[in-house]
Amino acid sequence: MASFGEAPPGNAQAGEKIFRTKCAQCHSVDKGGGHKQGPNLNGLFGRQSGTTAGYSYSAANKNKGVIWEESTLYDYLLNPKKYIPGTKMVFPGLKKPQERADLIAYLKESTA
Repeated sequence: MASFGEAPPGNAQAGEKIFRTKCAQCHSVDKGGGHKQGPNLNGLFGRQSGTTAGYSYSAANKNKGVIWEESTLYDYLLNPKKYIPGTKMVFPGLKKPQERADLIAYLKESTA
């Protein structure tokens, strides 16, 4: 599996389109925004999995204890259920390295 260090440069504009079509039905990125089916992703980078206040995470997500950053998100977004077995997230993942890099670039801007 290729690491984030080998990923192509991300394009935040392309990543925003990916977010809107594949993520926004379950997640928001707005500061102070509420949770949807999935947690609000504002402040994602540097946060430990399963720790967003007010969201009911799976035990698997809480127990994984991963710190979200480019490299961990790059691996997670390839196949979330393989990365965190037992997660509630039904998203199958993004197989294309460019799509993952673009989404991460967008999340880096939009969740800060």
